[in-house]
Amino acid sequence: MPRVAVIGSCITRDVWPIVGEAPPQELLYVCRTSLPSLLAAPLAGVELAPPAPELADFPYRSMVADLTKTALAALVAWRPTHLIFDFIDERLDILSVGGTLVTHSWELDVSGFLAQPVFAVARTIARATPASDLLWKQAMREMAGLIASTPLADATLILHEAQWATRHLDQDGQVRDLPEEVEIFTGKRGRIADHNATLAYYQDSFLDLLPAARRVAVPPELRIADAGHRWGLSPFHYVEAYYREAHAQLQALGV
Repeated sequence: MPRVAVIGSCITRDVWPIVGEAPPQELLYVCRTSLPSLLAAPLAGVELAPPAPELADFPYRSMVADLTKTALAALVAWRPTHLIFDFIDERLDILSVGGTLVTHSWELDVSGFLAQPVFAVARTIARATPASDLLWKQAMREMAGLIASTPLADATLILHEAQWATRHLDQDGQVRDLPEEVEIFTGKRGRIADHNATLAYYQDSFLDLLPAARRVAVPPELRIADAGHRWGLSPFHYVEAYYREAHAQLQALGV
């Protein structure tokens, strides 16, 4: 039976429920983080206050794991047979704060944590910039070294190669273009072309460092956003056919 870990986003986690199947019985899902943040030191001085009303339990715990850096140890202890990476959550900016790095997620935004004194001098490292690319490449080298030197070396590595859609299926069943710039979350916007270029750079870098990794790559003609998606319209919330193809490719890899 596969023992699966996902470092990524809902595009991989949603594959099973969207096609009508239960996810792997043993699944560890690490999200709302970035490789530079995942591999950084814990943030000292942050008060782990109870979750805001807007935050459900899992998103809150994911945000706290990003601040306290517990996910990496949990991942190694999980000893997965299959380790899947997707980089869609790498759209989020990074905060340099307290001598470390954290991910500026929507969850962190609504948590109220940003009002704490430790964040008073936080500096934003915007995504899709040379500075964030450099941080990410350094973290990817560290991740490759970690995989080689821990039980993760025994896992089948899988890269879910994703791109933001440029078209969407509207509520009337018509396929239409998405705007060039879209909302990532409230108050945060990004250009689709910029983020797709960043994703391509990250994916190429991953495969350069981990050439034995297997690939899940859905054909571009299925990369269409869906206005009827369970999480709403977004360039990375796709039509059902996308997930069915990704599911078939994962099955072929033993997941």
